Amino acid sequence: MLTGILGVGGGFLIVPALVILVGLPMAQAVGTSLLVIAMNSLAGFLGHISGGASDLASLLSLTTIFAAAGLVGAFTGARLAGRLPATHLRRLFGGFVIVLAIFLLVDNVPKV
Repeated sequence: MLTGILGVGGGFLIVPALVILVGLPMAQAVGTSLLVIAMNSLAGFLGHISGGASDLASLLSLTTIFAAAGLVGAFTGARLAGRLPATHLRRLFGGFVIVLAIFLLVDNVPKV
């Protein structure tokens, strides 16, 4: 639940929280965030494979699609990082988080 409060999958806001509130160096905060995301993903994956072989096959195909998308995003981000100043990247990321938060709020308010 705590990772849900700190960000989608625990990744968006946990890094600044660990750096500012706990005083971890940036590299350790990023590593901790990645570990939290991996543990959340594994817990979700294991929770869904109880449905049998057909569910496992569909989960593995979805996992492959998301892994491929993650790799494309990582390589694209690496190329952009070399071409854009860090201040622009921070603003873009901040804007992305705000847009995502608004989308999730609008999507989930009617469900409450």
